[in-house]
Amino acid sequence: MEKRDRWDSRSAFVLAAIGSAIGLGNVWRFPYIAYENGGGAFLIPYFIALFTAGIPIMMLEFSLGQRLQGSPPRAFKKLNKKWEWFGWWAIFIAAGIGVYYCAIMAWAWWYLFAGFSQNLWNSATDWSEVFFVKCLNLATTENAGQNFLTTFSVEWNLLLGLFLTWVAIYFVIYKGVRNVGKIVMITVPLPWLILIILFFRGITLEGAQTGIAYFLNPNWSLLGDPQVWLAAYGQIFYSLSIGFGVMIAYASFMPKRSDITNNAFIISLANCGTSFLAGFAVFSTLGYMAMTLNKPVQDVLAAGPGLAFVTYPQAISLLPAGAAVIGALFFIMLLTLGIDSAFSLVEAFVSGIVDKWRMKKEVAAFWFCLIGFLLGILFVTRSGLYWLDVVDHWINSFGIALIGIIECVMIGWVFNIRGFQKYINKVSEIAAGEWWIIVIKYVTPVVLGIIFVLSFLEEFKTPYGESDGYTAFIRFAGGWFVIVLVVLLGIVFQAIKGRDVIEESLDKILDDDQEVE
Repeated sequence: MEKRDRWDSRSAFVLAAIGSAIGLGNVWRFPYIAYENGGGAFLIPYFIALFTAGIPIMMLEFSLGQRLQGSPPRAFKKLNKKWEWFGWWAIFIAAGIGVYYCAIMAWAWWYLFAGFSQNLWNSATDWSEVFFVKCLNLATTENAGQNFLTTFSVEWNLLLGLFLTWVAIYFVIYKGVRNVGKIVMITVPLPWLILIILFFRGITLEGAQTGIAYFLNPNWSLLGDPQVWLAAYGQIFYSLSIGFGVMIAYASFMPKRSDITNNAFIISLANCGTSFLAGFAVFSTLGYMAMTLNKPVQDVLAAGPGLAFVTYPQAISLLPAGAAVIGALFFIMLLTLGIDSAFSLVEAFVSGIVDKWRMKKEVAAFWFCLIGFLLGILFVTRSGLYWLDVVDHWINSFGIALIGIIECVMIGWVFNIRGFQKYINKVSEIAAGEWWIIVIKYVTPVVLGIIFVLSFLEEFKTPYGESDGYTAFIRFAGGWFVIVLVVLLGIVFQAIKGRDVIEESLDKILDDDQEVE
């Protein structure tokens, strides 16, 4: 009987899963999406999506990993040997996200050090120039798409940050999840503490109430807009680290009798609560910024990286006191939020390598981190932001959503979902009732299917980034090619002979009353 690595405690697993779910998107994606889709009214579809998609899928992935005791490729191989490739596909998506995610952390490293060495934290700083010119030294989109010398012109300061990030990831995961469990005891509570400090600093600023009003002021009419509901489901799905194998891998290191439902509720609610708290911290500070500049809040608001690396730093620099300290805390928070998500993405892939080829963890981690670092150099070049934007868009629009659809259809229709339901109910305090079956078989596949189809049609109607000057080459190389490549790599990795032997029959693995059809 193989001896599988184990978490030191349930709390270590829960904190690690929370750290994976809570990432940079909680700070820069949720607040803007909530504001744009009805403010306070958006919380209604958001929490409905949480309970009808987010938590049920997390329960499904926990049951897959925990009961089958394997990384995604091994878990799906135990279900059916023909489906191993699907597990590889999922964690190749995770690996791809991890590669460009580390580049974003390189930006945060640059800001953390430059904030002091270049005395950036003052009201005269042009933060748009700081981000696009000093930090990224961004090339034009025309150069990025047509001039390979520009594309591969490395920004050495960012390369150092990229290297530091990958070194940190290696030393977190190379000894296994016991070491991860010790690290998350620090890296998960720390950003919460900093976020609470930013929250209280924000709400005490003059004009904070105006910013919070923009964040929460409900626009009830938008509840009738299907796009708002799709945005809510999309945000829940992408923010919980479900759909690319991380939760399956993490759950595989738990004992088989661990409570699945409670863990899923705790982790999901912690993630959503953090997003909500980040919304208050961000919008209260933006309210102060708007008052100081005598502008409406919507005129100082930005989405995505622009919020974290341009707008919010500008708001901090306008503070009456302590701007340098608050700025440093903000980027320390981004780094700790990012590192938990980054090493979870790497752990998912490395666990697949260890399971199939019985490679030592430190060896698999070293080679993955080295390759990840080398691939990540593309994203710290003068055109790195464009490549990052395109890869992120395609992976989120066409990779994760499609995996979620197939995962739900596979368990809900191809295999006996009742067997997984019985297992969940055997080990959990809160039962997975008929609502769980309905969600996995019908609700989530339909919603994700609509999101996928609409994204696919929109891509041909209005090619992504075309208005910003993205060339067809950038869209192909960073978009469609990446999506096809990860599928092909999944098939190739299944075909390569490994050392993993599934000794138990599937009937025995799932128990006699939980057979797969």
